[in-house]
Amino acid sequence: MLGEQIGELHGKRTGRRVLSTDGESFKVEVSFEGKGKLLGIDVYEIGTYWSQSQPGGGLYGEGQGVEITMDGGSATWKGGGVGKFVEGGALSYRGAIYFSSTAPSFARMNGVAVVFEFDVDPEGNTHSKVWEWK
Repeated sequence: MLGEQIGELHGKRTGRRVLSTDGESFKVEVSFEGKGKLLGIDVYEIGTYWSQSQPGGGLYGEGQGVEITMDGGSATWKGGGVGKFVEGGALSYRGAIYFSSTAPSFARMNGVAVVFEFDVDPEGNTHSKVWEWK
């Protein structure tokens, strides 16, 4: 069951590079940074994911990142999801991530699946929302 929304962040794509091409298939690496709230705490996020084209025009990807609090706490994450190209060159991904943290403020996320929406507009602006999956 989808639980409460536990975070929302806005940011910017900071880099892209092509990892491989094979005929019509391709694999791209993307880095991004953002700010927002996670469990009500202000965080700065840095993340990188790779995305590979799939038959039929879809995308599959995996990524990792870190959430850093203003007082130096942190939580890392890894996950994966599926995506698609949308109007005007934007991208839209949906998937699940898994956090790890020794910070007491993020302890409740250890061992919990977190589902996400991650969208990138044509100018490279990112917007993500995360929910606890119970």
